[in-house]
Amino acid sequence: MPTFWPSKNWNQNVAKPRLHLDADTSKKSLFKTLLAHGHDVTRTPCAWMALDANDTEQLLGATAQGRVIFTFNVRDYMELAKRYPHHAGILFSAQKPMPELLPALEMMLNETDDQDWIGQVRWLNDWLK
Repeated sequence: MPTFWPSKNWNQNVAKPRLHLDADTSKKSLFKTLLAHGHDVTRTPCAWMALDANDTEQLLGATAQGRVIFTFNVRDYMELAKRYPHHAGILFSAQKPMPELLPALEMMLNETDDQDWIGQVRWLNDWLK
């Protein structure tokens, strides 16, 4: 029986997650650094999200854009995840300085694909070293 191995380029059809920084995590320095490193990232505010958008609007907006939302707001987003189970993904973190967040965010963005996130709620701690 023949054995089939994936081609060297098998994962090129896998899309990396697209990230949205909610109002709590939306530091310009984090946003600009992730963009500079080649990641597809948006933040509140942006063309499709007002600065004063509430949590529901931010989750639904990120979902409509196919983006995992990154937030420190665990209490409110846990409730929203139950109310809207078909979201594009929610990534939680405790508030930490950017030098601690950045490597974990980059690892998450590089090691997962967008399909891993649909309806998922995960912690950035999974990628902290």
